[in-house]
Amino acid sequence: MKLGFVSAILPDLTLEEVVQFAADTGFTCVELMCWPKGKAERRYAGVTHVDVAEFGQAEADEVKGIVDAAGVEISGLGYYPNPLTPNQDDAETFIARIKRVIAAAAVLGVNQMNTFVGRDPSKTVDENWPRFLEVWRPLVQFADDQGVRIGIENCPMFFTRDEWPSGLNLAHSPAVWRRMFEDIPSENFGLNFDPSHLVWQHMDYIQPLREFVDRIFHVHAKDVRVDRERLNDVGILATPLEYHTPKLPGLGEIDWGRFCSVLGDAGYSGPVCIEVEDRAYEGSLELRKASLRQSGTFLRNFIAD
Repeated sequence: MKLGFVSAILPDLTLEEVVQFAADTGFTCVELMCWPKGKAERRYAGVTHVDVAEFGQAEADEVKGIVDAAGVEISGLGYYPNPLTPNQDDAETFIARIKRVIAAAAVLGVNQMNTFVGRDPSKTVDENWPRFLEVWRPLVQFADDQGVRIGIENCPMFFTRDEWPSGLNLAHSPAVWRRMFEDIPSENFGLNFDPSHLVWQHMDYIQPLREFVDRIFHVHAKDVRVDRERLNDVGILATPLEYHTPKLPGLGEIDWGRFCSVLGDAGYSGPVCIEVEDRAYEGSLELRKASLRQSGTFLRNFIAD
């Protein structure tokens, strides 16, 4: 496996500084964020280390030169909007940007982009499904034509009341993944697997690894701590941030030795990228850098990249 990190935690650094930091701290790869430049719509969004607005061979050569000079790899290009939002204008903007990120991944030769499938939170999975197929069948065909794999992160995007009642991303469970891949069977349509989202949903984060290993294209390493006293007080019908907290790998409830062992035994040998959403480490750039160093040191107990 290849150990890296998600560049969203370093928004104040340039691409050159991000990849040089990765090289200096012994990381093999980085997932580079491709949000449009401008105001972020939520935390960890709005980070632009590769601007795909106007991206051709010249821009690709510049990015490749910077990354190659640092001696690291791009694990994938990341952009995580809600392309199934009921706001049609926003949806069209997000879909067009996803296509640009796919095209940029092809020109770069990275051939991996990561995103969400999205969701209308006011509707059930079944009610969302026709629109999911309408949007994602052509997007996956576009990726097929470009030779690019799409990794869908399994985050429900349900944390606070503004995402009530069902969150902003359909692809939150094995039952939904199975249905997705049956209806869109392309070999380029898979998962960006984050075990932490299964933990706070009270699901087994190990069981899906063997069934879906051929669909796991990319992995996010993020941990989570569930506050059992708080959960006992507010119950699972509360908004999820009322009873759980994202943490650095090793500071939460995931058994990373077991996770990496089963993942490797299942045959996965791709990127494992640390995703920092731990507020205890967000007070300064130096703390955020320290969070990546600490997480890398911990995960190297289980990943020899």
